Amino acid sequence: MSDEAPEFDEETIEAGRVLCSGPCTFLLGAASLTQLPEADRPEIAFAGRSNVGKSSLINGLLWRKNLARASSEPGRTRELNYFDLGEGRLWLVDLPGFGYAKVSRTQAQEWQRLTLRYLRGRVNLRRVFLLIDSRRGLMDTDHEVMDMLDSAAVTYQLVLTKTDKIKRTEADAVSAKVAEAVKKRPAVHPMIRQTSAEKGWGLPELRAEIYQLTE
Repeated sequence: MSDEAPEFDEETIEAGRVLCSGPCTFLLGAASLTQLPEADRPEIAFAGRSNVGKSSLINGLLWRKNLARASSEPGRTRELNYFDLGEGRLWLVDLPGFGYAKVSRTQAQEWQRLTLRYLRGRVNLRRVFLLIDSRRGLMDTDHEVMDMLDSAAVTYQLVLTKTDKIKRTEADAVSAKVAEAVKKRPAVHPMIRQTSAEKGWGLPELRAEIYQLTE
């Protein structure tokens, strides 16, 4: 496994840019599977520990400032938040953060059960982007989520966030360590992405990947 980005041609990079800079509207926050929209198009989801920078990355990918709302309160995302990207091209889902703070254990377990049922039952789900804070690497909660994704047989791709906060050599070392830790996991995607929402690093390639998932 390598952290080097694959080659995308200019056409694919541009198609990703056009898709992600186009219309994107919030549809609903689903607190149960009965509230989910029709599985009538490809779907991607973003997951990660509370405070990993998920909202910032989604906003950066979509050229928005506050489409996905960041908060100083970890665990703010408590529903399956659905966005319509490209006027019917793709469902984008912001999953509840894990490693919850300031909530009861019962509430955290309820969100986890909701997420697991979603992962096992959503037939149009193409990929989950699992965000990892590059300053911390994999933590116990990340392994728990990967266990859940593996059991649900959902393809997931690891995305390192906040790489502008560390040196490039450190980011490369984290990528290598993460790659070694997940190499035997059955559902993990072979490419680890390094990104910075603040600097825009790695976002064009991630947009290109999202575009390819609509094809």
